[in-house]
Amino acid sequence: MTASPRRPRVALFVTCLVDLFRPSVGFAAVKLLEDAGCTVEVPAAQTCCGQPAFNSGDRADARAIAESVIRVFEPYDYVVAPSGSCGGMIKLHYPEIFADVPAWKPRADALAAKTFELVSFLADVLGVTATGARFNGTVTYHDSCSGLRELGIKDQPRRLLGAVDGLELREMQDPDVCCGFGGTFCVKYPDISNHIVEKKIANVAATGAGILAAGDLGCLMNMAGKLKRQGSGIEVRHVAEILVGATGPAIGEKSERA
Repeated sequence: MTASPRRPRVALFVTCLVDLFRPSVGFAAVKLLEDAGCTVEVPAAQTCCGQPAFNSGDRADARAIAESVIRVFEPYDYVVAPSGSCGGMIKLHYPEIFADVPAWKPRADALAAKTFELVSFLADVLGVTATGARFNGTVTYHDSCSGLRELGIKDQPRRLLGAVDGLELREMQDPDVCCGFGGTFCVKYPDISNHIVEKKIANVAATGAGILAAGDLGCLMNMAGKLKRQGSGIEVRHVAEILVGATGPAIGEKSERA
C-alpha cells in the first residue's frame, strides 16, 4: 500500500496589523491553506517582522527582532504571510541584515527561501487555480508596493479572484501606484500621503466597483480611512477574505472595532 504524501507543514506569519485590527484575515488565510492541503500552525511566540525598525534605520533592534523570528519559524516547511510587506521583509531584507554575521546569514537565507506571501504561495507553489468560493460583487484590486515590486505579485491575485463565482473584476487606472501608506511614511509626511491617497481613491471610485481589495492590510486601512472620511459606500476587504467568500463587516466598519 502506497503511503499518502505528507502534507506540507506551514507556519502562518500573522502580521501585527492582522493580529490587532483584522483577525478575520488570519482565519481566512488558515482556511485557504488548509483547503489547499497544508497542515497549518500559528506559532504563539511570533512577533513583528521588524520592518518599522529596519525602515527607520534602527538596525540593532531590527536584527534582534529578526533573530527571534528566525528561531520561531525555522522548524517549518514554509512560512506564509497574508502581506507582501512582511513577506518581503523576511524574504529580501533578513539576508541583508545578516550579510556580515556568519553565524546568522545561513539561517536568514534558509528562512527567506521558504517564506512566501499568501496568494503567491497558493498560486505559484501549491498550484491553486480556484478556491471554490462564491462572492457576489464588483471588485477592483490595488497592487501594494512591496508585494508588486519586491515579490512580483500581480497576476496571481487577479487569477484567483477571476475564478470566484459571482465576482466581477474591474481594473482601476494605475492600480500599481502607491496608496500613500508606506508604513512610517504616512506619519512622517502626512500631507504628501493624503495627496497620494486622494488620487488613488478617485481611481477606485471611477471603476464603479463596490469593493476595493488588496493583499496588504496597511494599504487597505489607509484607503478605508480615506473612503470613510469622504462618506463613500465602497467596501474594503483583504483578498484572502474574498477568496473564502467572507461577507462579514468590511474594513473600517464600526462593528469591527466594537
